[in-house]
Amino acid sequence: MNSESSQPRSTEPNVDKRYALVTGAASGIGRAIAERFVKDGLTVWMLDADSSIDQCAAELGGDAVGFQLDVRDVEAWAGLRSEWSRYRSGAPDVLVNNAGVGTAGTLAETGPEELDRLYAVNVRGVYLGCRTFVPQMIESGRGCVINVASVGGLVAIPDRVAYCTTKFAVVGLTRCLARDHADSGVRFNGLCPGRVDTDWVRQRIAESEDPVATEQAMVESQPNGRMVKPEEVANAAAYLASEGAGAVNGAMMTIDGGWLA
Repeated sequence: MNSESSQPRSTEPNVDKRYALVTGAASGIGRAIAERFVKDGLTVWMLDADSSIDQCAAELGGDAVGFQLDVRDVEAWAGLRSEWSRYRSGAPDVLVNNAGVGTAGTLAETGPEELDRLYAVNVRGVYLGCRTFVPQMIESGRGCVINVASVGGLVAIPDRVAYCTTKFAVVGLTRCLARDHADSGVRFNGLCPGRVDTDWVRQRIAESEDPVATEQAMVESQPNGRMVKPEEVANAAAYLASEGAGAVNGAMMTIDGGWLA
C-alpha cells in the first residue's frame, strides 16, 4: 500500500518545530497520542491502514497530516520514507510504533495463521518502522522512539498466547535497540498499558454474549477498578518524547492501574 498525504508537502526548514510519526493513529491509543502531540505543538504524521486517516487528521486540525500505511509492507514504508525526504531533510524527532492487533486464545486455540497475523503487525510493523527511520535519527544524533507494547509484554495474561508472545517481542526489540545505540543520542522506550478503554474494546464488549459481564470482567482485571483512558497513555508518550526524559532509555513504562504490581 502506498503512502498518501492529505496535505501538501513543504520542504521549508523550521528549527523550532518538532516532527512526529505515529502509526495506528486513526483510533484508540494512537489517535490520543497524535492529539496530545498536536496540542504540544508538534507536526504529526498520522499513519494508519484505515482509509479514514485523512479525515482523522482533518478532525485534529493543527499540524496533523494523514497517510494511509500498511505497517506490514516493506514497500509502503519505503514509499513513506521517500515522501518524508521530499517533505524535509532532517530526521523525525519522534517515532511512535503503536499499530497493533490482538486475539484471545490458548496454545490449542491459536493456529499458526493467527500467530502470523499478530506477528506481522505487532512485531514486523515495529521492526520496519524502526529500520526505516532509526538510521537517519542516529545520523542526526537525536530522536526518540516509542514502541507501544503492553503489560502483556511483561507478564503473561491468560488466554492470550499469541498476543503476549508478540508483545514480549516488542519489549525485547526495544531494549535491544536501546542497548545497541545507547551512545547515539537516540532513545528507545516502550509503553506497556493495561486494559485501555478504546473504541475497539467497546466493540468487543458489544459483540460478546453478555456485554455487561464482559465489561465488568475487563474493569475488574484492573486493580484500581477502572480501565485506562487513552489520554493517560498519551500523557506517558508525551513525557517520553520530552526533553525532560533525556536520561530515560530502554524503559518500559507501565500505565496499568497497578496490574503489574
